Amino acid sequence: MQAYLKPIELRWSDLDPNFHLRHSVYYDYGAYCRICFLEEYGLSVGLMEQLHFGPILFREEAVFRKEVRWGDKLAMDLQLIKSRKDFSRWSIRHQLFKNGDILSAVLTVDGAWINTKERKLATPPSHIIEVFGKMPRSADYTEGP
Repeated sequence: MQAYLKPIELRWSDLDPNFHLRHSVYYDYGAYCRICFLEEYGLSVGLMEQLHFGPILFREEAVFRKEVRWGDKLAMDLQLIKSRKDFSRWSIRHQLFKNGDILSAVLTVDGAWINTKERKLATPPSHIIEVFGKMPRSADYTEGP
């Protein structure tokens, strides 16, 4: 699949007292980008609820490169950087760009799928596997057992 890039609208409430993007907002943008991708490829929050499956994160990490300030135009990508063959566990990298091509932050998340009825990690159903299979892969993508 070709790249996935999601425009992000900067809100006044996203800024801290120093007039740049609050650290926790970067993580919110990452979650927004991931859910938008899933929705756009047919895996809505409602469908996840029907399937009794949802994503769960084990780790989130942000590396801040350039400050984001009011008036900057933002877009975030996502790339699968690691997964099991059945997508039961995965790692996604996001890059936040400002004003076209200035890399402002890199976020990395490690996650899995949880059966929300049993409250246990589980292999996702075929529809989730199909949607995750459409996610763009990074150049350094690795697949595990």
